[in-house]
Amino acid sequence: MYFRNQKLNPLSQATLMKNITDRHELILQRLKENGKVSIAELAELMNVTGVTIRKDLKILEDKNLLFRTKGGASVSNPYASERTINEKEFINSDQKKRIAKAAMALIGSSDSISIGSGTTVFELARCLFPANHLTVITPALKVGLELSNRPNVEVLQLGGLIRSNSSSVAGTYAERTLQELSCEIIFLGVDGIDFDFGFSITNIAEATLNQKMIETAQTVVIMADSTKFNKRGLGKICSFDQVQYVITDDKVSEKNIRQLEDRSVKVIVV
Repeated sequence: MYFRNQKLNPLSQATLMKNITDRHELILQRLKENGKVSIAELAELMNVTGVTIRKDLKILEDKNLLFRTKGGASVSNPYASERTINEKEFINSDQKKRIAKAAMALIGSSDSISIGSGTTVFELARCLFPANHLTVITPALKVGLELSNRPNVEVLQLGGLIRSNSSSVAGTYAERTLQELSCEIIFLGVDGIDFDFGFSITNIAEATLNQKMIETAQTVVIMADSTKFNKRGLGKICSFDQVQYVITDDKVSEKNIRQLEDRSVKVIVV
């Protein structure tokens, strides 16, 4: 058996790592220490092929001991799961309210904005009381209803098929409407921020609509609490070079902040 502090010469270690049980123990040990592992690192460490490591990771994932990721594995699930808007409403609610208040400052003197679907951006609608006229484009029924009688706010509600999970519309009808529209700022929530994949959500139909909404806006603002980092949804909505701001809470890691700033995204931490 291989132990971390045990000294082995290269030949004996290479021979030892041919044993599947020892490889699995070392993989799990590395995961415990670092939270994630890469196939290249493990293959070099154990002097086996990448194919062997992939098979090992598959076996360990089948035993619910890790989650496979692109090029490696992680102790946490990197894929976001779809929940109803009612379930999401009470998750990290304080962080969402702080994020929404920070988003307000970006609106400034804008006369047109878009607000996507989801509980984080809905908090923005709740605290939106503009002094001057503001047109709000939205696919989200809850956002439209919240703002429908708000002074100085005119709502342009997108139409189409309503998804019960999000109480939001999606589909070609809404997408065609967006072809004739333009706005200054769009505020979007996401289910995942992955630095290899981009920004994503769990529903592919809404992802397509979000892509079209982004094309109408001059400035893109992502509102996401820190739990959304290093996760992926099913549908990618945009890359980092399409986003100007990310607003998140103070539990975000310094590493994630640097990764965003290295991609020329301004980060607002609340």
